[in-house]
This record gives sequence, structure tokens and C-alpha cells, in this order.
Amino acid sequence: MEENEDSVQEKHFRIEMQVSNEVMGRKNIVKKSWDESKKMWEIAAPAMMTAVTQFSIGFVTSAYVGHLGEVELAAVSVVQNVIEGFVYGVMVRMGSALETLCGQAVGAGQLNMLGIYMQRSWIITGVTALVLTPFYVFASPLLQLLHQDKDISKLAGKYSIWVIPQLFAYAINFPLQKFLQAQSRVWVMTIISIIALGFHVLLNWVLVTKLDRGLLGAAIAGNISWWLVVLGQIIYVVSGYFSEAWTGFSWSALKSLAGFLKLSLASAVMLCLELWYFTAVILMVGWLDNPEIAVDAVSICMNLQLWTLMIALGFNAAISVRVSNELGAGNPKAAKFSMVVTVLTATAIGVVFTTLILVTKNDFPKAFTRKPVVMKEASKLGYFLAATIFLNSIQPVLHGVAVGAGWQFLVAFINIGCYYIIGLPIGAVLGYKLKLGVKGIWTGMLAGYLLQIVTLIFILLRTSWHKEAVKAEEHIKTWGGSDEPQQSSSENNMNG
Repeated sequence: MEENEDSVQEKHFRIEMQVSNEVMGRKNIVKKSWDESKKMWEIAAPAMMTAVTQFSIGFVTSAYVGHLGEVELAAVSVVQNVIEGFVYGVMVRMGSALETLCGQAVGAGQLNMLGIYMQRSWIITGVTALVLTPFYVFASPLLQLLHQDKDISKLAGKYSIWVIPQLFAYAINFPLQKFLQAQSRVWVMTIISIIALGFHVLLNWVLVTKLDRGLLGAAIAGNISWWLVVLGQIIYVVSGYFSEAWTGFSWSALKSLAGFLKLSLASAVMLCLELWYFTAVILMVGWLDNPEIAVDAVSICMNLQLWTLMIALGFNAAISVRVSNELGAGNPKAAKFSMVVTVLTATAIGVVFTTLILVTKNDFPKAFTRKPVVMKEASKLGYFLAATIFLNSIQPVLHGVAVGAGWQFLVAFINIGCYYIIGLPIGAVLGYKLKLGVKGIWTGMLAGYLLQIVTLIFILLRTSWHKEAVKAEEHIKTWGGSDEPQQSSSENNMNG
């Protein structure tokens, strides 16, 4: 009898211990999720604000130009989505080699290499800007070669020449941003961007509205605003706040340029294939009947889609920094956990934006145009815009993981297959062959986008994060860091 009572007591004890362990396990997961979420938001929140404010420089330009006329809005939209979309993609990803290298160097405590990496990147992006300048100079004949409307192409050609100074601002800006993001020093960058945006609004009001300088005034306002962003960040970096990471210009920046260029090109190709996908859609729409109305309607939706994408790029920056830092510090489980937390958070916010677009689909075009026919066409695309925004909440996070781990080549091949072999041909068939117009072209774009997301998720589920941490250690040694780490990523997590 006593033995039975002891057995029952032992059974109850085991059950209580099991329940207690489960409760403790859930509490630990909640605490870990909360801690990781805080680390993620410390980077993501200011990165979002920076991305939104810098993108809003073009957004404000479109809003002012939209009230000049349909052809003016179409011309600026074509420049922003085709010429600048092409160039912006090259420049931002040429600078994004730093996301992998600087992030992993910070995780391993190799702060002394960050300034060298940034200078190497400046050399590469500066030369790249010179190479890309002809795209601005010969924008008009290039657009006509792509069968864009003649009047739109001629006006776009003038505007693109006027905004060449912005190209060289990009060359300096993007390496600076990656240098700051890798060290979680993003709040000052955000403040600088907000001040520049406010000044940009004022400049447009003065030059475009009051002085009636038209597209030239809009171009001058954009040039000044972008160079304010760049100069503000340079002053911050050289003012003594980065005693280890920035020690001045060095001849060491000229070493290993060939290898650095290879990684930069891989990074550029990865995002360029992404941005050119949207560029191809704009061009395909330009080949439809009544291109002014079609391009204006799609451009309005693309502007909103890109604005919400800037929010997602905050998560992209955060997860890239978190993954690269943790892999560099040899913490593969932390890198994987960070990915899960960020994907879930970004998806939840994507649902909110998707709902807002659906609720306001008859109203959002009014921010860009007063033309009823353009507003009507843009409103018809509301459901397609909502679907794109939802997918955009997930995809940049997956790209951020890829950059943090150094998978640029792999993602470039995935982009080619999903976008150009599948997405665009589907859009062409639906848009032209089946006469579905803009909706058919956009459906093809969504198909390629969805396939890419599914492919990346499949790869991430099969990834060995321990092997990725070993590769990160090899990257650090290859690119000039010392063999022994100086301090962990948590010690290097500096907030500014």
C-alpha cells in the first residue's frame, strides 16, 4: 500500500516537474523573443525612418511635379523608375558588400577594418558612378529606343541630365550608411535625413511653386537635399565618434580591390535584378495604348509600394546586421532565432499596410494627381498594390538574411529564374496576348515575386547555421582581420 502511495507521489512529482519545465521553457522563449525584438527595433526603427525620409525626397518631387501636368509627371516618373531605378540599384548594392563584411567584422570585434572597408567601397562606387553617367546623359534616346512615348522621353532626357549630381551623392551615401548600420549607429543618420527632407519640401515650394522653375527647380531641390544628407553623415563620421572604426584615410584601402569588387558586383547584381524587375514592368506598361495614363497610374502605385518598401528595408537592415553580427561572433543559433523574430514582426506590419491600401484604394491617388482619369485607373490597381505590399513585407527580410550570410551569388540566380524566366513572360502573355493590360503585366510580376519568396524560405529551412558561422570566420580572415576576436557583438552593440 505504501509502495503504491509512493508511486503515485512520484508520478505527481514528475507531472509537476514536466509542467514546471514547460512553463519555464515558454517564459524563456518569450524573454528571448522580447530581447531579440528590442535589438532588432533598435536598428530597424531608425533605419525605417531614414529609408522613408530619403525615399520621400523623390516622393515629394513627384507630388510637386504632378501638379505641373501629365507629361511632366510621366517624365519624372520614368526617370525615377527607369534611369534612377537602374542606377540606384547598382549603387546601393555596390555599397552593400559592406553589409556582409562590416557586420561580420563587428561581430568578431575587428572594428579597425570598418574604415578600410568603407574607403574601398567609396573607390568602387565612385568609379561606378562615372561609368553610369552616360545613362543620364543619353536618357532621351535610350527611352525612345525602348519605345517610350517621344514627348515623355524628350522631357525625361532633360530632367535626367539635371539630376546627375544625385548620382555622385549616392556613391558616397550608401557606403556611409552601411558603415553606420553595421555598428548600430543609425539615429544620427535618421535625424540628418529628416532635416534634409524638411529642407527639400521648402526648396520645392520655393523653386517649383513660387518661382515657377518647373522641372529644373525640382531637380535643383533634389540635388541640394541629397548632398545635405551626404555632408551631414561625413561630418558625423570624421568628428571623433568612431575612434577605432575611423582612423582617417589609408593606403590599405587600395589593397584587395579586385576581390572586394567581386563581392560588390555580386551584391549589385542581386538587387539590380530586383529593381530592374520593377523597371521592366514600367517599360512594359509604356508599350500599352494610351501610355501617359497607364504610366501615371502605375507610377502612383509604384511610389506607394516603394514607400512601404522603405519600411520593410528597415527590417532588411536590421536582420542583415543581426545575422552578420551573430555569425561573425560565432553564434549561429542566435542568428537563426533573430531571423524568425524579424520575419514574424515584418509580416504583421505588412498586414496592417495591406489593409490600409484596401480601405483607401479610391483615395490614395489624390495625393499625386487631380486628373479623374488617372485617379480612376490607379484605383483599379488597388488590389494588386495591396498584394505587392504584403509580399514586400516578407521578401526584404529574407534578402537581409542572405546579405548577412553572404549569399549574394545564390540570390542573384534565384532572381533570374523567378523574375525573368517566369514572372515577366507571364506578364507579357497576360498583358498583351490576353489583352489584360496593366493588370495582366502586374499579375506576372506578382507570380515571380511569390515564387522567389517560396524558394528563399525553402533554402533557409535547409540551412546549416553552424556552417554559416564557420564561413563568416573565414570571411573575416580573408578580408584582413586578425585571427583572434577582440570582443563580442553584444559588447559592440553601440547605439547612437
